[in-house]
Amino acid sequence: MQPKKMIIVYILDILRRYSDEEHRLEQKDIIRYLEQDYEMLVDRKSVKRNLMDLVDSGYDIEYSERTRINNRGMEEMIPGGWYINHDFTDGELKLLIESVLFSKHIPTKQCQRLIRKIKDLSSSHFCFPTDNITTFPDTGPENKELFYTMEILNEAISTNKQVSFYYNDYDMNYQLQPRKRETGELRIYRINPYQIVAANGRFYLICNYDKYDWLSDYRLDRITGIKLQETSAKPIKSLHGFENGLDLSRYMAEHIYMFSGDSVRVKFLADLHDRSIVGEIIDWFGRNAVFLNTTADTAEVSVRVNEGAMFYWAMQYGCSVTVLEPESLRNKIAIAVCRMQTSYLTQRSTV
Repeated sequence: MQPKKMIIVYILDILRRYSDEEHRLEQKDIIRYLEQDYEMLVDRKSVKRNLMDLVDSGYDIEYSERTRINNRGMEEMIPGGWYINHDFTDGELKLLIESVLFSKHIPTKQCQRLIRKIKDLSSSHFCFPTDNITTFPDTGPENKELFYTMEILNEAISTNKQVSFYYNDYDMNYQLQPRKRETGELRIYRINPYQIVAANGRFYLICNYDKYDWLSDYRLDRITGIKLQETSAKPIKSLHGFENGLDLSRYMAEHIYMFSGDSVRVKFLADLHDRSIVGEIIDWFGRNAVFLNTTADTAEVSVRVNEGAMFYWAMQYGCSVTVLEPESLRNKIAIAVCRMQTSYLTQRSTV
């Protein structure tokens, strides 16, 4: 038999597990769950007293009242329809689960574990069918330090401290290998962290490499050996171009592939015979894209974007997009296209 002093704890747990606005509990239901889950026999008066104690203690518990005639022929108010307001709505929990499912760097086992924890934030009536939804298969290597890295970075950002870490590349055995200096010594990155962002299904750190005066982006799943430093982080307003702080929405629109470096004004011509190209432009650049000189066949588009990222974007949509300026980017793309053509023409299939 469980000790009586635990009744209030168990009643709170029952409300969290079994109740919500659409599934309210009467005192008889709570009595049944106390016996079923905790082997406790409790009377109605004790349940009511503990419920009111929880309400008086500030728990977000709702109930309704109805009138009845007691044994003395007098009216009295009877509370019923008890439920607790959960911290997250079902819609918010579904959004969190979808975010986990669509992540490219959380392994399946960790993903399933996170989803179970998210579901536990609601009542047992919360339903999100995941049987027909799956994550990307675990074809990539796993960085077991990912969540620890996020924890340290969050602490560093909130306390305005520097961090140090190793930044890795993958070898052909699918193993992370720390970058090295020319001497063969492991390269330690000492940086000033400012923001963690999600982009293209991955987490990135927006930060400043302490030796330089600009922002850099690092993938969190490539970071190992992170350490929190005692030294204070360099203020972002001290960096060139960020005297007014970080405009995150603008930064993300200009860094579509999270490449480091300055942004430039790019103009390109979109072939409107590709019916999907306007949607793709808006998906990637949002309101950062300005449509100019539109005809029935083409549209000239102006965007401010990281030049390195724009190179790969233009290559991706090369059949429907032609870069007009800057000339340096236009020439870089032209050279890459010529090299691709040469490669495809000379490397004949042996099949």
